[in-house]
Amino acid sequence: MGSLQEPSALTARLQNTLMSYHSLDENEWRVAKKSKDVTVWRKSSEEFHGYLYKAQGMVDDNPNRIVDYIRPGPYRLDWDSLMTAMDIIETLDQGCCVMRYTTAGQLWNIIAPREFIDFSYTTDYQDGLLSCGISVEHEEQHQSYVRGFNHPCGWFCVPTPDSTTTAAQSLLTGYIQTDLRGMIPQSAVDTAMASTLINFYTDLRRALKKA
Repeated sequence: MGSLQEPSALTARLQNTLMSYHSLDENEWRVAKKSKDVTVWRKSSEEFHGYLYKAQGMVDDNPNRIVDYIRPGPYRLDWDSLMTAMDIIETLDQGCCVMRYTTAGQLWNIIAPREFIDFSYTTDYQDGLLSCGISVEHEEQHQSYVRGFNHPCGWFCVPTPDSTTTAAQSLLTGYIQTDLRGMIPQSAVDTAMASTLINFYTDLRRALKKA
């Protein structure tokens, strides 16, 4: 999709890819899991043998604050129950960085802890923000982790029409397609991904309320 030698080209392609996901017809998605206030859909990924997941739900806060809690920075590690470590390896252009993060084991450790090296980019979108990313090649690897790979993924966050400065509310829509790699049953991956996205909203809302 691009290289870190040309971050501007990579950000443009990444943003265009996320916009194409965001404009897909509703009929192309199939519901994977639903909770009271979050829906997760999926469709076959064009990037690898797995699925592209879409998650959507309302979050009570403004886009700037919500995305500050999602993108690489001081908040994410404090509230995301799946993430166990995060380091910003390199800061590139404004809004761009490369980060290394690790995730906890899932489904009674059927899915062992994973390590990811991602390029991350945040930009304006309509009246809100888009924070997106993709895994990049990196030589150093911790032997205690399987190196996973995130194909183009990201979060669109825009204020709802009824949102006000005193009662801010935003629509948060995410697109995730993660190749966990390793020998894992596809059914375990599917269960973990849908549940992880539901939990993501629960953890995020709780963190924003506490702050």
